[in-house]
Amino acid sequence: METDCNPMELSSMSGFEEGSELNGFEGTDMKDMRLEAEAVVNDVLFAVNNMFVSKSLHCADDVAYINVETKERNRYCLELTEAGLRVTQFSSHTHPKVVGYAFDQVEDHLQTPYHETVYSLLDTLSPAYREAFGNALLQRLEALKRDGQS
Repeated sequence: METDCNPMELSSMSGFEEGSELNGFEGTDMKDMRLEAEAVVNDVLFAVNNMFVSKSLHCADDVAYINVETKERNRYCLELTEAGLRVTQFSSHTHPKVVGYAFDQVEDHLQTPYHETVYSLLDTLSPAYREAFGNALLQRLEALKRDGQS
């Protein structure tokens, strides 16, 4: 199941600022991808173990790299470009055959697909992300319902 939604209702929980566009790249001018990457991190940090913009891989106007550790303890290095986000490297604590892969690593030979949004990418990588996202959305909806009844 691939969800590609923008959880605007979660803005108070995730630090997402309503005026910023981060989930779609169409129609936008070339942006500083480091700033875009920081926005991506701030938006979904609540639903992963750890996530941060790489300080050792070179970020530029057209590319930034994000390290993420899912709740399953799998680590990925993500590439953010105008085309979207994709996995450039993978390591897993539960799959010892891929030991040696870690944060801040890029494999040029990987042909992973681009995702338009961070939500779509994480939804494919992490069932625990999907669950955390769904729980956060449910809590927000319940809070809105309570506020509407008072």
